[in-house]
Amino acid sequence: MNPHRRGLIVDDDDLYARTLQRSLARRGIDSGIAHDAAAALAAAEAERPDFALIDLKLGNDSGLALIAPLRALRPDMRILLVTGYASVATAVEAIKRGADNYLPKPTTLDAILRALDEDAGAADPAEVEIEDTMTPLGRLEWEHIQQALQASGGSISGAARLLGMHRRTLQRKLAKRPGPERRTID
Repeated sequence: MNPHRRGLIVDDDDLYARTLQRSLARRGIDSGIAHDAAAALAAAEAERPDFALIDLKLGNDSGLALIAPLRALRPDMRILLVTGYASVATAVEAIKRGADNYLPKPTTLDAILRALDEDAGAADPAEVEIEDTMTPLGRLEWEHIQQALQASGGSISGAARLLGMHRRTLQRKLAKRPGPERRTID
């Protein structure tokens, strides 16, 4: 990748976005961060980035909806969807909407850079593959619980209702937090 290129990271997870930004900076690549669709479009309009790394879920927004407007702003922009909710269906949809590539989280910086460097025409929706590595069930459950907690404003009772479980069961699950998070950016 040309180290003089500028990128845009669109992710509502501030820790992940900043970690990725620092990792790119260590490789000599400057990038901005946006946490929602409106901020992403404003940043892309102002900065005209060479590439965009977009998360699928942006709070109430979908990263898929950003692909076409970003492509319209700059047709040669490389667009990569990076998501913790990977599926073949969303990969195909992202490519159909104009994304250049698709990676499931967690991923490495090297994988992101390789995906951004691939030829724009290389991603055929019929040939999109998701890595064979499965996210552990405990990790998926933990992320689902965190999503429910966020949706309920941090209320354990509210999250338990959203998840269809007893409040005490949720409290036990929260007490048994899975091992260290797999943030393998660099």
